[in-house]
Amino acid sequence: MAGGGTEAFPDLGEHCQNPDCKLLDFLPFTCDGCKLVFCLEHRSYKSHGCSKSDHGSRTVSICETCSIAIETTGFDKEGIKSLLQKHERSGDCDPNKKKKPMCPVKRCREILTFANNITCKDCGVKFCLKHRFPTDHVCNKKRFATNGGTSLRWNEKFMEALSMRNEKGCGRGSSVSSRSSPSVRSF
Repeated sequence: MAGGGTEAFPDLGEHCQNPDCKLLDFLPFTCDGCKLVFCLEHRSYKSHGCSKSDHGSRTVSICETCSIAIETTGFDKEGIKSLLQKHERSGDCDPNKKKKPMCPVKRCREILTFANNITCKDCGVKFCLKHRFPTDHVCNKKRFATNGGTSLRWNEKFMEALSMRNEKGCGRGSSVSSRSSPSVRSF
């Protein structure tokens, strides 16, 4: 019986290919490194001493000047060194990028990452999640300029578009009393 299974079910399961185990496993695992079959106990790279355990690994080196990550998969130490030197000679390596962006609120030392920052809709400045609301930071409420210098918030733009639609009657031929400006109060 070479493949595995039992006399009644010869195609069911496989024997663990660890030389010390040879357990008949009905749910065997195939190692994606060495392509051998193992039982639950010997399925990890470490437990069966896989020689190809790093076949799908990616390596990254960090530039000490600008703290940017550079992929160095498949390079030896000399290749990594030449990649880092090439990066430093390029225009992308900027020492000013090393400083991490922080929340601009006084005494807040939160470093802003891609996952923990919010841009305020009123002033357009990025803040940490703790200070995301205008009441939690000193919000200048400078409005974004749109339409040739007139500054409107998104809700004012919506109300203006709604009132213009109502003036035209939404294409139904009926006319609603026209207003010169939307009746929206901003707080």
